[in-house]
Amino acid sequence: MTAIEIEKVTSNDLEALQKIGRQTFQETFSESNSEENMNSYLEEGFSMKKLSAELNDENSEFYFAKVDDQVIGYLKLNFGESQTELKDAKSLEIERIYVPKEYHGKRVGQLLYDKAIQVAKQKKAEYVWLGVWEENPRAISFYKKNGFVEFDKHIFKLGDDEQTDIMMKLKL
Repeated sequence: MTAIEIEKVTSNDLEALQKIGRQTFQETFSESNSEENMNSYLEEGFSMKKLSAELNDENSEFYFAKVDDQVIGYLKLNFGESQTELKDAKSLEIERIYVPKEYHGKRVGQLLYDKAIQVAKQKKAEYVWLGVWEENPRAISFYKKNGFVEFDKHIFKLGDDEQTDIMMKLKL
């Protein structure tokens, strides 16, 4: 595989962001959720309007992992008021690291994660936090391997289904 490049997503990348967002969310969660709940989340959560607003938010940043100009994963970070919870000025939230199944185990997620930590340090964050679905053992072990510890739980609604996310944090 050619070298993986990490680059910041701009408003010109909206369609590519929507495509990778929908693809990876569906791959990751469709087996465990109803088709109806998945479809409504994919429509709303990855609508052009919502993604455009998120891309234009100065307290959020998206990054693509690319190989030969093909998007093979992405990262979404939030700071300050744009964090989904906590909203602590001293923290940074990793809202999403998604990589298509065919690229699992090829260090794509690790490179995106490393970028998140680099940004957190540039912004002088004291800690990084995230929420991960309790039924996603692969992601949980990835974050534990990187030094994250559990500190709380919260509910994530997917359609009419309430799911529990484990909240994890890493002190920098």
